[in-house]
Amino acid sequence: MTEFVPASFDPPIRLVHQAFRLRPLGPKHNASDYAAWSSSIDHIRSTPGFEGWSWPRPMTLDENRRDLIRHADDFATRAGFTYTVLAPDHDAATVIGCVYIYPSKRAGYDADVRSWVRAEDAHLDAVLYRAVSEWLVEAWPFERINYAIRPDATSPTLP
Repeated sequence: MTEFVPASFDPPIRLVHQAFRLRPLGPKHNASDYAAWSSSIDHIRSTPGFEGWSWPRPMTLDENRRDLIRHADDFATRAGFTYTVLAPDHDAATVIGCVYIYPSKRAGYDADVRSWVRAEDAHLDAVLYRAVSEWLVEAWPFERINYAIRPDATSPTLP
């Protein structure tokens, strides 16, 4: 198995935008993460990149915490990188979405990227897509990225 990112690459630990902040997802986000996705299941399932997926699915707060621990472990071992999308207030811990960066299972791609925002922040989906697309081009070492295009967003040409 080849490494997902080069050993010399330091994965970014943040992305700051006027509408949100990205930070590595972990168990400390459990309550707010759970509230965000569990209130938006139908919305997330209709988000480009999530059609036909088995997640989100109903689960308990404890099951969600275990999922967040798994994502944090993936980040620590560099197997994949999940970021929580937080409200822009630097004192806020309100989760409004997530970004997932994992090795691609599709031939010809280095990384699969998915993102969602909660239903009440649906207007930020295209904004998040554009910001993450630019970040992927500028800060990540991938040559070919699979990230479901948003019909209402323009982005830099992803490699």
